Amino acid sequence: MDKYDVFAVINEAKIPCFLATVDGGVPRVRGMMPYRADENGIIFHTGVMKDLHRQLQKNPNVEICLFNHVAGWQVRISGSAELVSDKALKEEIVARRDFLKPWVAEKGMDILAVYRIKNAVATFWTMATNFAPREYINL
Repeated sequence: MDKYDVFAVINEAKIPCFLATVDGGVPRVRGMMPYRADENGIIFHTGVMKDLHRQLQKNPNVEICLFNHVAGWQVRISGSAELVSDKALKEEIVARRDFLKPWVAEKGMDILAVYRIKNAVATFWTMATNFAPREYINL
């Protein structure tokens, strides 16, 4: 597996990822739907009123995990989330995610916080590789 395989898993997966942050030294995990992944980073979004946004402002270190129990694999990715100020990207996300449209129509585009995970490393796991040393993939 290489970084392009990891990007494909994220971009093609119909499963959410789980995103972990730290809040006052306590881990916090929630399900997320990544928007896309490529050599520029892994894009996801949240609302500016959410705990996730506040946590990332204090500590941008994150880890995401995608787990496909049917196929029997898991990809874990750790990196640093940076806030993205790109109006065109926000508009693209809202146009492709219908559930955001009423929210943005009522509150405005500034309600949406878009993040990019940068400086990331991934590790791929299967039951067959369960006891093998981890291999890390720079994204």
